[in-house]
Amino acid sequence: MTEEAQVGVQNEIEIIGAEDQQYTVYDLHCHTLFSDGTLSPTDLVIRAKEKGVHYLALTDHDETSGLDEAQAKADEIKLNLIHGVEVSVSWDNNQTIHIVGLNIDKENEALQQGLAEIRQERVRRAKKIASKLEKAGIPNVWRDVVEQNGFEALTRTHFGRFLLEHNHVKDMKEAFKKWLGRKGRAHVTGHWVPMKDAVEWITQAGGQAVIAHPVRYGMTNRKLEKLVLDFKDAGGIGLEVIGNRYSSAERAAMASLARRFDLLASVGSDFHAPGNPYIELGRNLGLPEHVKPIWHDWHN
Repeated sequence: MTEEAQVGVQNEIEIIGAEDQQYTVYDLHCHTLFSDGTLSPTDLVIRAKEKGVHYLALTDHDETSGLDEAQAKADEIKLNLIHGVEVSVSWDNNQTIHIVGLNIDKENEALQQGLAEIRQERVRRAKKIASKLEKAGIPNVWRDVVEQNGFEALTRTHFGRFLLEHNHVKDMKEAFKKWLGRKGRAHVTGHWVPMKDAVEWITQAGGQAVIAHPVRYGMTNRKLEKLVLDFKDAGGIGLEVIGNRYSSAERAAMASLARRFDLLASVGSDFHAPGNPYIELGRNLGLPEHVKPIWHDWHN
């Protein structure tokens, strides 16, 4: 995937309703320290408000525990919080795909049971990653990572940060290339739930299922179309058409894909932490013309 350094690009804004000319900015994909982000839910909501976001979806990986805290702060500062989650699924010969659920009922029993199952798999995978790193001569991986982050929602990003903080790599890119990515020495494949199950949980919880960051899976056009068709067959309705790290060509391609397959268009920074000016809450997330926003009926 191409990463473009687009300095000084301002957010496009969507106009909702011709009568009141209400301008809103949406960011429907971000994380807190309840998964692999670094900010608390409170600090994330404050930052989103400061960046001009009006509608924010908190979508931690396989976890909804941060939503109550985020909602309390959102109510206080008058930001519209969308309850969400990012679910890890396995598709087509065990490729990992992420499905975002928006407007979920976090108390839904089927959803919570499913997320608990995925978190158990996260623990299994994390222990294997730690074991591989320790066998390669890096000490105290499991102890230090768990002490800092807990263990239920551990992701590869947590291990990447550990490697960086202990000077085993020079940056996160090297952490994934050398250790954690598909060809890395400590790579462990996650065995997640089928996509159909995750979409069903989201739908049962009253939510909208969206394919997260489709440009990041490294798929051919034909395979991406197959993913979209399988996703629609499972009951999914949305595609993340715009993200901070999409190139102009990728934005155009995802908009075309959403139109061709009649998917609602979502947007999301996939924000995890301050410090990267190109991955920021609400930044450069305006939708192109001729796609239907995922929020098209939220205001009725």
